[in-house]
Amino acid sequence: VAAGEAEQGVVPIENSLAGSVLENYDLLLEYDAQIVGEVSLPVRHCLLAPPGRALADITHCYSHPQALAQCARFLTEHDIEPRAARNTAEAARDLASRDEPGAAAIASARAGQLHGLDTVVGEIQTRADNTTRFFVIARERPTSLAAEKTSLAFSTVNRPGALLHCLEAFAGHSLNLTKLESRPTGDALWEYHFYVDAEAQDGGALPDGVLATLVADLAPCTSFVRVLGQYPQAR
Repeated sequence: VAAGEAEQGVVPIENSLAGSVLENYDLLLEYDAQIVGEVSLPVRHCLLAPPGRALADITHCYSHPQALAQCARFLTEHDIEPRAARNTAEAARDLASRDEPGAAAIASARAGQLHGLDTVVGEIQTRADNTTRFFVIARERPTSLAAEKTSLAFSTVNRPGALLHCLEAFAGHSLNLTKLESRPTGDALWEYHFYVDAEAQDGGALPDGVLATLVADLAPCTSFVRVLGQYPQAR
């Protein structure tokens, strides 16, 4: 999206079991893209293996760390060692491309079909209602888009009470914080970026002018503020 090769993209940001996808918060600041929507989708993980490999034959399993965390109970119960991969699709593809005794992958049933793998066990996630929240990103925000939810990033100045003053600014505009995440800035020890999702108290669109006033109110207690996007809430 940032390179102009696609109009929109979808980025996983939070899972109901494993929590935030922390590295993707860093990417939101690194690249020039706007959050233009959010989607919450159920996630169904399968244990995949080459044809003929039974559950009793599996000693270790590859997948993205988030997927491994979401299936931790199953892996522990069956004494399967988790091994990290870049993503679930790559784990399935790589497993199909090599002969590795005892190996399996966690991915979708569709990934198994694409790469000729069998589904040894389906729906191995710890909770049946396992859900992942995704951000929809684009280079520019459509002007007609409803501003029901706002995401911002900021860093506080180094003085006592700075974060408290920032939170009071949101409260002063009757904004409900639905998410607050911190990530190291990478510039100095123990300095952090804060990521916030906020919505109007009544759940409706943010009134005109509130965002600009909020950013101005944050200025005295922050070293930078960036609006990551305004977008409709997931339905």
